[in-house]
Amino acid sequence: MSHFSQIKTQIRNLESLQEALTESGIDWKPGPCQVKGYRGQTHDAEIAIAQDNDYDIGFRWNGQEYELVADLQYWQQDLSVEGFLRKITQRYAFQTVMKETARAGFQVAEQQNNEDGSIRLVVQRWSA
Repeated sequence: MSHFSQIKTQIRNLESLQEALTESGIDWKPGPCQVKGYRGQTHDAEIAIAQDNDYDIGFRWNGQEYELVADLQYWQQDLSVEGFLRKITQRYAFQTVMKETARAGFQVAEQQNNEDGSIRLVVQRWSA
């Protein structure tokens, strides 16, 4: 019986996910790789995050999005699963917005990191 849980996300771009993890100070390794769980069980993943207790966290492509895979009984992060995903999703969204605005010719004119954790961006584009 597998102890792995698969948690859906809205994350679809691997590069932005990797940048979000790095910005969040999370040490990760690229895949394809195996994440370890209860009694040596493994699960395929595109990203693996090692924990001190030898049980990994991973992100794997399910055909539509990168879902979080982990044996939640052995979750050993500073944040809850929900808090962890909220933090990563916010950084992922930030990365996605930055890439798309740059691709559309915009530049960041102002960035404000608010006390509630939200980020306010003002972008501009000069036209000829």
